[in-house]
Amino acid sequence: MKFIIKNILILFVVFQISAFGQKIPDDSLMKKARLEIYDNPDKAIDITKNLLKKEKNINKTISLYMLLSTANIAKRDFDESLKYILKAKELTQKTNDLKTQTTVLVSVAIQYQQMELFSKSLETLDEADQYLSQLPDDSQEKYIETARSYAVRGMIYKSQSHSEIALEKFLKSIESFEKIKAEKPTNANKSIVYYNIGYCYLNLNQNDKAEQAFLQSIGCARKNKAKSLEAFALKGIAELYKKKRENQTALNLLIKAENLSKNTGDLVLNAGIYKEMADNYLAMGKQDLYQAYNRKYFEMQFRKQQNELNSINQVIDNHNKETLLKSEDLSNKHQFLIASAAGLGILLIAILLTFIIKIRKQNRKYHKEIQQLIRS
Repeated sequence: MKFIIKNILILFVVFQISAFGQKIPDDSLMKKARLEIYDNPDKAIDITKNLLKKEKNINKTISLYMLLSTANIAKRDFDESLKYILKAKELTQKTNDLKTQTTVLVSVAIQYQQMELFSKSLETLDEADQYLSQLPDDSQEKYIETARSYAVRGMIYKSQSHSEIALEKFLKSIESFEKIKAEKPTNANKSIVYYNIGYCYLNLNQNDKAEQAFLQSIGCARKNKAKSLEAFALKGIAELYKKKRENQTALNLLIKAENLSKNTGDLVLNAGIYKEMADNYLAMGKQDLYQAYNRKYFEMQFRKQQNELNSINQVIDNHNKETLLKSEDLSNKHQFLIASAAGLGILLIAILLTFIIKIRKQNRKYHKEIQQLIRS
C-alpha cells in the first residue's frame, strides 16, 4: 500500500502545464507537446527542445524548461527533470514576475516531493508562499498555486501515513481548483487530486467513498483524454476489488490500465500495475503468472531506484553549490563589513587628527596673543 500511494508523477505534469498554459503561444506545436506529454513524453521532449532553440523571451524560456522537466518526470527520469526545473528556477531570478516565481517554486517543491525529499519540498513551499501571499486574492494564478500547494502538502502527509490530514489538504486543493475558470486543465488537475483522495479513503477503510473518488478521477481524466491518469484511477478501483477478493474483476481493470499506460514510460505506474496483477494472480493460485508479473514489478522498481539515485546525487551537488554561493556571499559581506569598519575607523581617526591639529593651531595662536599681551 505504501508503494502505491507514493508520488503521483502526473501532478507535476498537469499542474505545470495549467499554470503556464497562457504564457506560451497557442500554436499547433505547443498544443501537440502538451497532449503528447501524457502518453508519449519522448515526442513532447523533441518538440519542446526544438522550440527552445529559437526562443528568446525569458518567461517563455522558463515555460519551455518546465515543460521539459515535466516530460522527463513522466518518464521517471528524475535527473533530467531536476536539471531543467533548476534551470527554470535560475532564470526566475532575472524576472520580477510574481506569477512565474511562484509557479516555478511550487513546481520545484513537487519535484522534491516526487523524490521523497519531503523537508526540502516543504521548505520550498514555504518560500513559494511568500510570493503567493503577494498575488491578488481573486486572481486565477493564486487559485492555481494555492491548489497545487495544498495538493503537494497532502501528498507528503499521505506518504507519511497521515491520511486524515492529507485528506483535509486534498479537499482544500479541490476547493481552490473549483474556483478556476479554465475547465479543461482543471479537470486533469482534479483527476489527480481525486485519485489521492480515493487512496486516503481506502487507507481509512471507507471503501464506498474511495470508489466514488476514483470514479470522479476517471471522469475528469477522460474529459482531457489523459490515458495515464485514467490508468492510475483504474488501478485504485482494482485495489478495492482485490480487498473484496474479486480478483478476476480486479485483473480486468488492471489489464485495461496496462493497455492505457503502454506509451507513458511511467515506471511508478507500470510497477504499481504489475504489483497488483502479481498479487491477484497469487490469490488465484496462478503461480506462473504471479512470478512473471512479480519479476516485471522488481524490474520497474530497480529502474526507478536507479533514476532516483542519479537525481539525489544531482540534488546533493546543487545543494553544495547553493551552500558555496551562500558561503561566498557571507564571506563577501563579512569582508565588506571589515572594510567598512576599517574605512570608518580611518575616517574617524582622520577627523580626530584634523580636530586635534586645529585645536593645537588655535592653542598656539592663543599662546602668542597671550605672550604679546604680557610683553605689552
